[in-house]
Amino acid sequence: MKNNKVELFLDSGAFSAFTQKVTIDIQEYIAFIKEHEDIIDVYANLDVIGSAKGTWKNQVKMEKAGLSPLPTFHYGEDIKWLLQYLDRGHDYIALGGMVPISTKDLRSWLDSLFSKYLTDDSGMPVCKVHGFGLTSLPLLFRYPWYSVDSTSWVMTSRLGAIQVPRWKGNKWIFDEMTWKISVSNKSPSQKEAGKHFTTLTIKEKELVLRYIEEKGYEMGKSSFRTEKEGYELQENERWAEKQTKGPREVEKIEERGLCNDYKLRDEISVLYYLDLEKSIQSWPWPFLIQPSGFGL
Repeated sequence: MKNNKVELFLDSGAFSAFTQKVTIDIQEYIAFIKEHEDIIDVYANLDVIGSAKGTWKNQVKMEKAGLSPLPTFHYGEDIKWLLQYLDRGHDYIALGGMVPISTKDLRSWLDSLFSKYLTDDSGMPVCKVHGFGLTSLPLLFRYPWYSVDSTSWVMTSRLGAIQVPRWKGNKWIFDEMTWKISVSNKSPSQKEAGKHFTTLTIKEKELVLRYIEEKGYEMGKSSFRTEKEGYELQENERWAEKQTKGPREVEKIEERGLCNDYKLRDEISVLYYLDLEKSIQSWPWPFLIQPSGFGL
């Protein structure tokens, strides 16, 4: 049964499939949606990377199958395709193809789309807009997105880091570039000044710890030692390096925390984005072209 506290947005996976040279069968995609339609709130069209016409055809196929997929317009495509979706009365449209594009070029493209087609004369949105692969703070705060998504939140934690908002005016603020601080005790950045928690200044460490503790987490603690080949791991131990012949380093988790548990880093990352969401104006709000911040 659907959990009313969670809204599910289904991405077709077209971009990942394209990068991995895998083909997604649209009939299988349609069948999957129909099988799980009772728990999915929004599902995207199966877009064809590099072919606006192919994406349009898939949109039509899915609609003829009785579905209402979210149409997607990609960076670099002819504006006629966006206008075609708008003319058909779609009130929720996704923008894609933005991941490899520079923030400067995206800002120019998005300024044009939002000012000419996606808002009215007063700057108010004419439809809901979703941004695929978008977590750039300058772009998040500049446009009246209804929703966005990205895998950067989980990639940050899996690479051993957390995001910490800026502290200003005696409060945490989210409309300025965040700190991305490595905290994993296995991170190579421990040797780079200002890149890892252990290489921060005393005041910077105090601020990071303040944020972590306010969110209910701890840094954690591990110890390392080398054991001979054939050693059997004990409770709270794990290998600190990949399988090798001969002696091997063992990590003993003395205190579970952000430095030694990626799941906890995932959690605090989610909390960061939930707070970020609260700091953005409630949709809808007017877009008016203005000088950009964040040094752009």
